Amino acid sequence: MFKQLQAELALSYNIHFNDVSLLEEALTQANYINEHPNYTGNDYQRLEFLGDAVMQQSTAVYLFKRYPEWDEGRLTELRISMVQTRAFAALSRELHLDQYVQLGRGEELSGARNRDSLLEDLWEAFIGALFLDQGQDVVMHFLGDIMFNKIDEGFYDRFVDYKSKLQEHLQRHGSVKITYTKLGERPVENNEQIFTVQVAVNDQVLATGEGKSTKEAEKVAARAAYQTLTKN
Repeated sequence: MFKQLQAELALSYNIHFNDVSLLEEALTQANYINEHPNYTGNDYQRLEFLGDAVMQQSTAVYLFKRYPEWDEGRLTELRISMVQTRAFAALSRELHLDQYVQLGRGEELSGARNRDSLLEDLWEAFIGALFLDQGQDVVMHFLGDIMFNKIDEGFYDRFVDYKSKLQEHLQRHGSVKITYTKLGERPVENNEQIFTVQVAVNDQVLATGEGKSTKEAEKVAARAAYQTLTKN
């Protein structure tokens, strides 16, 4: 089963595990071992512990070097959006770890293979295994290919509640009136609509945003307003 995953990793990321047992350990849940008494390997929990630490440090180092002009607050905010459950779960799916994990029958029946919390664990365990097998330089190169390059795509913005962050920022000195107003909509391909929304505080326009729904457009407007305000 793991030969196919090894082939995918080699083809897409030039990753070649020297110790394949580490890769198998990273993708084996404790319940699977409990149901297979003859299984001699370990579950992923220790590798998950290591991978969590590696991810925190690697991401912090990358952001520190990439954004020398950012203060601690901005660096921390982006790091938090990157090293959290939904982001790691998405990366696990991109690597197809959900397809290769060895689960117990009960976990399989309960839909654990699609559970974000499990996929987060698998990602961290995989990184822990890669670190032990290949070292920090390979981990950083791999993260650059699959994770760090997504910053410029706005990949991590989806995991941030910018409407709440904007509200907290604007109300840090007291209550203010925040309004979202739909300015219009226009048709695009496939009979879809693009909505335009503006966000204002005390009737002063802060930013506008577009999206395939009013809710999405509000989020885009809130993100633009928040990023402009905090940058200034």
